[in-house]
Amino acid sequence: MLLKTRTIESSFQHMRSFCIILICAYTVLAGVVIWQSFRMVNRSRDRVYILSSGKALEAIAGDRRENVAVEARDHIRTFHQYFFTLDPDEKVITTNITHALYLADASAKKLYDDLKENGYYAGIISGNISQQISVDSILFNMSADPWYFRCFATQKIIRPTSIVIRDLVTEGWLRPISRSDNNPHGFLIERWGTVENKDIRVEKR
Repeated sequence: MLLKTRTIESSFQHMRSFCIILICAYTVLAGVVIWQSFRMVNRSRDRVYILSSGKALEAIAGDRRENVAVEARDHIRTFHQYFFTLDPDEKVITTNITHALYLADASAKKLYDDLKENGYYAGIISGNISQQISVDSILFNMSADPWYFRCFATQKIIRPTSIVIRDLVTEGWLRPISRSDNNPHGFLIERWGTVENKDIRVEKR
């Protein structure tokens, strides 16, 4: 009888040890599963999917600080393309200038008002003139806030009888602001002005 009791007690201890080991193993497994789940969730947050032509394209999201210089240069380039790309169509001019003025402060609006008052845009429409711009380079200084920039560009003015190539240099300061549909990069150009704008050559058509 004593032997039977000891056998039962030994079996119970074995069973208890087995249960403890099993519980520990399940706890470790659950911890690993939870940890891996958190890792997968964090990875998925860094991925952006863009739908293009019916196909889902994966883009990797990164910290803005890694791309701030690239975004700032693109903001400056976009502003200049909108402000200086003109065609002999009042709606095109209005649309482009409206886009440009969302990206800059009152200094750009003042230049636009001055040009409009002097009949610059009316001359483009009546003379069937197109104006294009190609940004060559942008110098950028992020050591002080706001950030100073200088933009070097080539301007092409297409007239019915000639094409004028001009050298354009502008400067200003860039300040980070909130992003919006009208200002997707989240910057504002301040104290913007033209440093140089002179003819390089004239080509006959």
